[in-house]
Amino acid sequence: QVQLVESGGGLVQAGGSLRLSCAASGRIFSSSGMAWFRQAPGKERNFVAGITWSGSGTYYADSVKGRFTISRDNAKNTVYLQMNSLRPEDTAVYYCAANPRGWVLTSAAVYDYWGQGTQVTVSS
Repeated sequence: QVQLVESGGGLVQAGGSLRLSCAASGRIFSSSGMAWFRQAPGKERNFVAGITWSGSGTYYADSVKGRFTISRDNAKNTVYLQMNSLRPEDTAVYYCAANPRGWVLTSAAVYDYWGQGTQVTVSS
């Protein structure tokens, strides 16, 4: 069992930065593929970024490439999402997700565990 708790969301002006954190409890974190998804009001939940269990593979949605960076610290059971050059269209609830099988896919269906989400609002 894995419990995920996100933090770091907030209100920021366009062009600003935020760093999201996702703290995990449970022994399988270090072997889990981790991802961030986001969901804007009235829209589907979409893949943002993912990182393999070892950290050797990272993947990004085209809309955030070059602006967002995902990383993990297995000693701290934490995954991060550094978000730079934020845009109003980045406004959404951001969710952390874990796939205990270790790999990363863009489909939300493969992730067994989810956090409660953290709101990110980017003003223009």
